[in-house]
Amino acid sequence: MGEDAGPEETAVRLAEEAVRFPDVVELSPGAFGTISTPARGGFVRGVAVRPGTVEVGLVVRFGRPIPRVVTEVREGLGPLAGGRAVHVFVEDVVAGLGGGAPSGD
Repeated sequence: MGEDAGPEETAVRLAEEAVRFPDVVELSPGAFGTISTPARGGFVRGVAVRPGTVEVGLVVRFGRPIPRVVTEVREGLGPLAGGRAVHVFVEDVVAGLGGGAPSGD
């Protein structure tokens, strides 16, 4: 995703990629819904594309150290952020979802 992609396209791409990380359960728009990007038909919830930064809100699976999960997501999404700094926020942690053990560590 190049730097010329618009906020909506960038947000959609980042949202699609963020939920592919094994420790990410879902995206979260935050307590006040501010982690979102306006899009045709509504909002891309859980990703806020701003002029110089991108914010990503996550709900993660219990089991791995949160700083490691955040680092992996930030580094993985960085190349897709169009030159913007990526800030990752863990909004919630859930346990007991089944589906096997958490990844790594």
